Amino acid sequence: MPPPPISPDGPGQVPYGYPGAYGHPSPAQVGYHWPGVPPVESNGIGVTGMVLGITSAVIFCLWPVAIVVGILGVIFGAIGRRKASRGEATNPGQALAGIILGIAGIILGAGLGTLAFMIPV
Repeated sequence: MPPPPISPDGPGQVPYGYPGAYGHPSPAQVGYHWPGVPPVESNGIGVTGMVLGITSAVIFCLWPVAIVVGILGVIFGAIGRRKASRGEATNPGQALAGIILGIAGIILGAGLGTLAFMIPV
């Protein structure tokens, strides 16, 4: 039996026994999404990993900052790869670039930091 029609003044009081009565959501109200519409991809984590990886590889002369930014690039890249493998994102390549460039930035920054401490002043 379908619910009664809604009047122009508003829904009014819902009769007892209909879904959505007394604050209880009906099954159609729980998800709040249209059926058949695919979920939106969340590519932001992979892009963030790639940007942080590029930044750490470029600014390796600022070796303490490059190491921290490189670690963040690896972390965000790994999270982005995990999301891509689950189908929540469509950019596994960008996330992989974040991992690779983050590791490169860490290695370059650590190498320059080690070299800076080895040179006598």
